[in-house]
Amino acid sequence: MARNRNKLELHGESQISGNGVLVIANRLSFGDVLHLESQFGERQIVYLTERGLDYDPLLQSHFEKTEVEAVEFSLDEASKANFKKELHQFLADDCLVIFVPGVARTRSGQTITVPSGTLKFLISAGAPVLPLFVDHPEETSLSVEKRGALERTVLSFGEVLHREAANLANFQESLLIAAETAFSQRPILKSNLAWEILKGLKKHSKTTEIIDGLDGQSLRFDKLLAAAIVLSKYIREATEMPRIGVILPPGKGGILCNAAVLLAGKVPVNLNFTAGEKAIDSCIEQAGLDKFITADPFVRKMSSFKWPPDKKLIFVERVLRELKPKIILWLILSKIFPVGLLRSLLKVPKKGGDEEAVLLFTSGSSGDPKGVVLSHRNLLANVNQFGARINLKSTEKVLGCLPLFHSFGCTVTMWYPMIEGVSVVTYPSPLEVPKLAELIEKHSVSLLLATPTFLRGYLRRAKKEQLESVKLAITGAEKLPKKVAEAFEDRFGKPVLEGYGLTETSPVTNVNMPDPDDSEFSGGKDAPVIPNHRFGSVGQFIPGVAVRITDPETHEPLPLHTAGMIWVKGANIFEGYLGQPAKTAAVVKNHWFMTGDIGRLDEDGFLYIEGRLSRFSKIGGEMVPHETVEDHINKALGLTDDERRVAVVGVPDEAKGEALILLSSDPDINLQDLRAKLTEEGIPALWIPKKIVEVEAIPILASGKLDIKSCEGLAQGA
Repeated sequence: MARNRNKLELHGESQISGNGVLVIANRLSFGDVLHLESQFGERQIVYLTERGLDYDPLLQSHFEKTEVEAVEFSLDEASKANFKKELHQFLADDCLVIFVPGVARTRSGQTITVPSGTLKFLISAGAPVLPLFVDHPEETSLSVEKRGALERTVLSFGEVLHREAANLANFQESLLIAAETAFSQRPILKSNLAWEILKGLKKHSKTTEIIDGLDGQSLRFDKLLAAAIVLSKYIREATEMPRIGVILPPGKGGILCNAAVLLAGKVPVNLNFTAGEKAIDSCIEQAGLDKFITADPFVRKMSSFKWPPDKKLIFVERVLRELKPKIILWLILSKIFPVGLLRSLLKVPKKGGDEEAVLLFTSGSSGDPKGVVLSHRNLLANVNQFGARINLKSTEKVLGCLPLFHSFGCTVTMWYPMIEGVSVVTYPSPLEVPKLAELIEKHSVSLLLATPTFLRGYLRRAKKEQLESVKLAITGAEKLPKKVAEAFEDRFGKPVLEGYGLTETSPVTNVNMPDPDDSEFSGGKDAPVIPNHRFGSVGQFIPGVAVRITDPETHEPLPLHTAGMIWVKGANIFEGYLGQPAKTAAVVKNHWFMTGDIGRLDEDGFLYIEGRLSRFSKIGGEMVPHETVEDHINKALGLTDDERRVAVVGVPDEAKGEALILLSSDPDINLQDLRAKLTEEGIPALWIPKKIVEVEAIPILASGKLDIKSCEGLAQGA
């Protein structure tokens, strides 16, 4: 149970018994050390500092006091025996031995900020190890939060690791769990998404805007707020249902309508207008929708879409045209009235917490769409978590071209900018690269979000100078091919930063970031650099997300460094599948969410995804990864990453349980030749496809992901 004590918040302090233990913290400032001494002053405390590292002058002078016992150690293997002997003597005397990390080069929002070499050295000494996560929430708070109310030291202790359990993998797991415990107590997680958006639009009303790349017009946040208020009142009267559909592409209209729905106390449901008729009907029925917000030009453009009857449609431009006098009035009132009075007048609740805020549907890449209920807590958590890692300045801009029905587009290019006050440059399609590149150059966009499929478009159709302003090029949704990453960096001089997430995780859980440079760091130039980027991984975990790895079949725990099923826990984990408690229970156990992906962590906390469980086949008792087989086939055939021309699918097989089928859009591939090339490369026979099925094109979803369900249908129908 957490207790606030003079701006100190404690979690898991019961883990500290009267016995000697080695406490390893992720960070410790002078103030943190004083808090530890005030809480555990009755114990004999010994501090460990690392030779050759810089320390804060206040800490240094504190350790030099006669009444304070501090011991310096070196990572030199020659001195390891003496260090171990001295450490165990302190432990025999029941001392609280506390490791104090030296100054290191880190980026905002990193959970593990001690070099893995130092951690391994300390843990290998054979002492009981107590992980300690130290946090200062005001450092990674949202701009709408009152910084003074957040200023505190948070000390969150993990579980003590004894004997064989004291290893780096278990330390990482325990520290991330302690960090999740600390983050989950942040006050903003109890708030209401509409209330935080109201505060964000009011606070950044004059400095931030939506720049619509389609018509070149901009909508400043003060005008966005006034229009959203008026539209929200219309929406309240339009339907008594708790949810309302939004059928709009990225743009000022889409963002405005979503904000208005929230201010109306309703749940926005952004529908995937690229999905099939059956999937759309399923989504509408599951969500219980009777009204849909859209716009006349978009209805005309999407003539092939099965639109609901006109009486169920709310045409936003018609409504706003009729209500223009009211918008002008609210523009004035919203400038005059304080945000608290606006909230009262609009009847926006302060609290939201675990209540449903947004409903999104899964892509249906491996089955029928499932309604993913995201709460106020989920979305506010992820806006905070992802925002802490990318750490954009208010003067920077985000490119918003990912669909709003896509969880990444929804959270990162809509909720995040409105709350944090970051301008968005929107465009309705991520495919029109020449126009997107023009917008990036014209408006000096800093954050580019794209799937690898869309990055290929930039390689073919964008000039280097057009992407000069981009600071972060982040990709997700599908595996980043090495050739695409290398070609992009060669062409534009920007590393591609792969991330990871799911609709159910709101969506971000991991992201690579550039390593910190001198301009981002105030310490000594010789300080160790804590890595933030590792190619092939999807990055380190964002703040407040814990991880476990289990055996995919037995669900027995595995070390984090061993490949297995990935489970995550955090305030950003969804509330459940809409109306499907059995499916929710199948993937959520004691607040841990089973991602369905197979992966492992390395010694620096980077997560590597080895494939989706649905993209593995169990053949003769062996788990065969489809994506790895595809990589071998592409290499053997000399296929490039420009276009997906093959896909591996598993089908039932009486002899071995499953067999691999290769879908190919290239009619020139010969199975016998392919088998010979793969065998020559040492690929196991079980990994070689049994049959090739020629298809016109490999099915791909609008997000760029492989359409697994359609692929399976083609393979089974052949």
